[in-house]
Amino acid sequence: MKTKYLITLSFITCNLAFSPAKAQIGAPYIHDPSTLAECDGKWYTFGTGGGGIISDDGWSWHGGGERPGGGAAPDMMKIGDRYLCIYGATGGGLFGGHNGRILTMWNKTLDPKSPDFKWSTAVEVASSDGMEDCDAIDPSLLLDPTTGRLWATYGTYFGNIRLIELDPTTGERAKGNVEKDVAIDCEASALIWRDGWYYLLGTHGTCCDGVNSTYNIVVGRSRNVEGPYLDNIGRDMFHGGGRMVIAAGDRVCGPGHFGRTIIDEGVEVMSCHYEADFNLGGRSVLGIRPLLWRNGWPIAGDRFKGGTFEIESERRGYSLELAVDFQRIQQERQRWSNRNQMEQPVKPVPDQTLEEVQGTWPQGEIAVRCSDYMFRPWQRWTVTPVDKAGGYLSNPYFKITIAGTDRALAATANKELTTVPAFTGSDEQLWRIEQLCDGTFRIMPKRIPGQPAVNTRYCIYSAADSTPTLAEYDYSSDNSKWNFRNH
Repeated sequence: MKTKYLITLSFITCNLAFSPAKAQIGAPYIHDPSTLAECDGKWYTFGTGGGGIISDDGWSWHGGGERPGGGAAPDMMKIGDRYLCIYGATGGGLFGGHNGRILTMWNKTLDPKSPDFKWSTAVEVASSDGMEDCDAIDPSLLLDPTTGRLWATYGTYFGNIRLIELDPTTGERAKGNVEKDVAIDCEASALIWRDGWYYLLGTHGTCCDGVNSTYNIVVGRSRNVEGPYLDNIGRDMFHGGGRMVIAAGDRVCGPGHFGRTIIDEGVEVMSCHYEADFNLGGRSVLGIRPLLWRNGWPIAGDRFKGGTFEIESERRGYSLELAVDFQRIQQERQRWSNRNQMEQPVKPVPDQTLEEVQGTWPQGEIAVRCSDYMFRPWQRWTVTPVDKAGGYLSNPYFKITIAGTDRALAATANKELTTVPAFTGSDEQLWRIEQLCDGTFRIMPKRIPGQPAVNTRYCIYSAADSTPTLAEYDYSSDNSKWNFRNH
């Protein structure tokens, strides 16, 4: 719901295994997750019923989060040096009624093992009596970056989605604030802000029915936080409008409870739960997907799973390739002007094979460059998720090898690119691949040799049309951006 700001070991001896890319791993089981919150290098999200799950890297999740009060559908936000939690107590038809309360509480940390871990006494900020046209449940938070004002939405299909204002210093209801109805026909709402627009996201459809749940997330936008929120064809969400953000797919269904996390400029993810993961017995799980922006509208990107591709520079459209000699394809030329040749059967030109060219390549490291894509074996890369190598928000780390070989792309200590004869699983051979808001990708080594920390700054960068290197990521420059083309 919500917004937050060069070793040659044999491949056989490597203890890393490879498997198809999955959703989050470990124990990502949760329902109605709060926006992802970072605390002391770990990620947290909290769900209905109390408690929550934790991740050291954003990819593998386990239990251990603590949130008192029970209830449903919390949201979490860091304001200053404290964390504000908002949640619903009863409501939503829970325990037989739609009379509910929305409560807030604070903590200095989300780590239950910290000596500073202590939740403040919960304060009621909204309620419903079970008879009015609203249901006080499923709250979310927005701290407006333009005004510093704090807003919350709440509500379900039982009535309207309501907007209230809170005091960002106390978490209490702003004095004199009167709630405003802003949408219908949805629940688990969320507010976010981007480029002068306020976006209201709502979860539409049916929940809590496993693989038969039809939950999906829709959106409208407004220049005013109080609405009206209109969709892409001008329908007001107060009259049932909403543009699709994410629906079922990839053997998961029922996405609900939107959350937005900004990782870097132009690098965003959305979180949600899936009502059912078909591969995990239909259990409700945490989902994290790239968040794209198209013509001013948010849309869930697809999880990157790897495959065999041309890796193409957004700067010029050249292909990442081995720096080896160009090998010509032998071809029987057929001239269009020769009538006899035109009457002969067409003979397709076969692709150049790896076996035809690999013997001409050097045996040790081979440098990398960019050039025109010509369907050549030294331009085809296989991207494979690496099991047990860790990950980041949305994906595991990948290896990138020349298709049909074990020759692996690697970072060097002087921030250049090379390829090594065999993948060993070392950190400089592991790659973080994230889809950017515009649909392109950034590609970053997990670690640069000689540097102690995991790399979050340097990406593959087109220093010139034909010269790839490692340089600081810059979303405003096409030099930082790449595409994966399956020709």
